Amino acid sequence: MKIQKATFAGSSTRIGGRPKPRLPEFAFIGRSNVGKSSLINMLTGNGKLAMTSSTPGKTKLVNHFLVNERWYLVDLPGYGYAKMPPKAREELQDLIRDYILGSEELKCLFVLVDSRFDIPQIDRDFIAELGENEVPFAIIFTKCDKQGPTVTDAQIKKDCEILLQDWEELPPMFKSSSAKGTGREEILAYIGDILDKH
Repeated sequence: MKIQKATFAGSSTRIGGRPKPRLPEFAFIGRSNVGKSSLINMLTGNGKLAMTSSTPGKTKLVNHFLVNERWYLVDLPGYGYAKMPPKAREELQDLIRDYILGSEELKCLFVLVDSRFDIPQIDRDFIAELGENEVPFAIIFTKCDKQGPTVTDAQIKKDCEILLQDWEELPPMFKSSSAKGTGREEILAYIGDILDKH
């Protein structure tokens, strides 16, 4: 699938505030600083679409981007930002949960995981909650250019083994590098396949 046009459609804090018309939604989420904004910009071919920052926790709203006038790419706030005050962290968790559990248009939630480290418990817990609530999701391993391919593949294999302690079957998985464009075609093709079925 080619992205010919991607424009900011609106921000919201509650499910009722999403932009109209209602269209299929593909959302992206991950721990703070996992490379989410860079990935979104890489996928859309627009380096300034999503706000990137070296400061974790910048995204505080549910941001919708209209792609090809056909579907929404949804940028969700990062989770697990330890330095955020407890009340603010709770509000952010409520905002994320409200969207994920409330959007009937959500076709797939892409969970971003840093390919350089063992998948942390916070990600495992979040993914488990998705499973319990039957939210369709896939995993994108980010920053795959930060170390050699052999090391990256070994780490991803280890992460899969960790996940298989909780899951009988693994979800779709993708490797990505925002710097090199790795994974762009595969992720967009996956989105295209889902759109073709709806």
